Amino acid sequence: MAVTIAMFVGFARGRFPEEIISLITIAVIGVGLYFAPLEGGKPTDGLAIAFGGFGHSALITICALMILGRGLVVTGALEPFARVLESVFRYNSQLGLLTALMLAFSMSMFVNDTPVMVLLIPIIVAIAAKGLMASSKILMPVNTAVLLGGMSTTIGTSTNILVVTIAADLGMKAFGVFQFTPIILIAGLVAIPYLWLVMPRMLRDNSVVPDKQRRIFHTRLRVGASSLLSGADFASVKGRLPEGITFHDMPEGTLQLDQRLHISGTHEALEEAARALKGELAPTWVIDRIRRISKAQGEDIVAVEMTVTSDSRLVSRALASSGIADLYGVAVLGIHRPARVLGERDTYAATGDLHILEGDVLLVMGIEEDLNSFAEGDGLLRLEGARELPRRSKAVLAGSIMLGAIATASLGLPWFDANGYAPIKLPIAISALAGAIAMFVTGCVKFDRVGRALSAKVIVLIAASLAIGRVIDESGAAEWLGQALSLGLAYLPPALVLSAIMLFVTVLTNFASNATAATIGTPIAFSIANQLGLPPEPLVLAVLFGCNLSFATPIAYQSNLLIMSEGGYEFSDYVRAGVPLVALMVTVLSALLVLWYGL
Repeated sequence: MAVTIAMFVGFARGRFPEEIISLITIAVIGVGLYFAPLEGGKPTDGLAIAFGGFGHSALITICALMILGRGLVVTGALEPFARVLESVFRYNSQLGLLTALMLAFSMSMFVNDTPVMVLLIPIIVAIAAKGLMASSKILMPVNTAVLLGGMSTTIGTSTNILVVTIAADLGMKAFGVFQFTPIILIAGLVAIPYLWLVMPRMLRDNSVVPDKQRRIFHTRLRVGASSLLSGADFASVKGRLPEGITFHDMPEGTLQLDQRLHISGTHEALEEAARALKGELAPTWVIDRIRRISKAQGEDIVAVEMTVTSDSRLVSRALASSGIADLYGVAVLGIHRPARVLGERDTYAATGDLHILEGDVLLVMGIEEDLNSFAEGDGLLRLEGARELPRRSKAVLAGSIMLGAIATASLGLPWFDANGYAPIKLPIAISALAGAIAMFVTGCVKFDRVGRALSAKVIVLIAASLAIGRVIDESGAAEWLGQALSLGLAYLPPALVLSAIMLFVTVLTNFASNATAATIGTPIAFSIANQLGLPPEPLVLAVLFGCNLSFATPIAYQSNLLIMSEGGYEFSDYVRAGVPLVALMVTVLSALLVLWYGL
C-alpha cells in the first residue's frame, strides 16, 4: 500500500517523467520483495512479480491493438468515416464533439471498450490534424464516454461479465443483458454534459501549429479526363474545395481538359483538393509510375520537403524545364516561397510557372530511394517531417482485419455443435494478436516500422501498473481492505453501505485492476447484503459500476493508456479531469440504485 501511494504521489506531482517513476516502482518491488518476500514465497519470486508485466497478456493486447490502429492509419481505411465526422466538426466543433461522445457511448454498449477506442483514435487524430479541435480536448472525453457506455449492459466489458459470473456462482439470479441499462442511461444524462462542456476545458491544448505558421505551397491542379473539373463551370465546383485553398488567376467559364489551375495551400489542403476534385498535382504519368513501382517493390510512397541550396542546378529553372520527373521518377507537388529580401521580385517562365530560387522549399513525392537520389543529385537539403502517404490499395483489407478482430472478440467465431449454433468467443488478447499478425503478413503494417505504433512510456507504465496490481493482490492488502470495510459498514444505513462499497471498488480499480476489484468486491458485497438483510442485487451492481469508473488514472484501464501518447496526456490530466467525474458518478449512481431498489 505504501509503494502504491508513493507511485501515485510521484505521478500526480509530475516532477519526473512517468516512465522514470514506473521503472523506479518496478525496481522497488523487485528489490523489496527479495529482502522481504511474501509469506510462503522465495526471494526470487519478487522478480517475477516486478517484471512479469512485460510479458503479461494485457501488455501484449495493448501493443497488438496499437498495431491494428496503425494499420488503419497508414492505409487510410477510416478516411470515409473521418470525413463524415469532420464535416460535423467543421459545421460546429461543439456539435462535433457531442456527436463523437454519443457515438462512443452507444457503440460501447455492445462492443468491448478497447476495440471501440482503437477504431475511434485514428478518426479523432485525423480531425485534430485538420486543426478543427485539439486531440487532447477530444480523446479523453470520448474515451470516458466509451467506459460509461460499456457499463450499461452485461456484455459491454469483460469486467461486467466477470462480476455477473461471480454473482451467479454465489447463488444470485442471473442478470439480463439490459437489466440495469436504464440506470446508466439516466446517469449518462448527467455525465455527457460534463464530458461535453466541462472536461475539455480542464485539459491542456495540444493543437497543431495554425495554418498561418505552416508552409503554403504553390502548385498547378491538372484537369484530367476523370476530374470533376472537366467540362464544369468553376463556380459550380468551388464549394467542394477544402478550407485553406487559394485560387490564383481565377478561371472564367467552362474548364477544359488538361487545363492547369494555379492554387496554393498547405500540404494537407492540396491533397484534399486533389481528392475532392479528382485532379492531379503532378503529371499523371509520373504519379502512375510511382504507384506502380511502390506496389511492385512493396515500398511506401513518401512526401517530403526539400530546401533548394545555392549550388543546386534547379536555381532559376521552372519545373516544366527541370526534367526532375524524367531523371529521378519523383513528383514535385508544390513550391513554398519564403519571404524575400525587400526589392527582390519573383520571376516566371513562359508557362506562367515560378522560377525556382535558392531557399525555396519543394514538396516532393516518391519512393525513398528515388527521393534520396534526387536530393543528392540536385543539391537539395531534406527537411524533417517526411510523411508516408496512405496505402489506400490496402484500406479495405486493413478495415476487414480490424472488423474481424473486433467481431471474434465480441461476437465469436461462427461455430456449430450438436446443439446448433454455438459461436466461439475469443479473448481480446488472442483476436488482437491475430489481427496484428495479419496486418504484418498482408503488408498493411511494415514490420520495420512497428516502432512508430508503440509508445515506450505506455509500455513501461503498463508493466509498473501490473506489478502494483499483483503486489496489492498477493500481499493480501486488497483482502485486508475489504475485511476492514465489511466490519465498518455494519453500523451504516443501507444507502451509505451501497455508496461505500462503490467508492471502495472505484479506488481499488483505479490502482489495481478491474479484475482484482471485481474478484474481491463481489463476494464482499454479497456477504454484506446477507449480514444486513439487504437485497444483494443493488450491492453487486454497486461493485459492477465501481469497477467501470476507471478514468481517474491512466493505469486503470487499457484504453486510458491507448490515448495517452496520442493526446499528449500526463498522469495529472487524468486526475484533474477524472476525479470530479468519479465523485459525480458515485453520487449519482448510488442515489439511482437506492431509488430504483427502494433501499
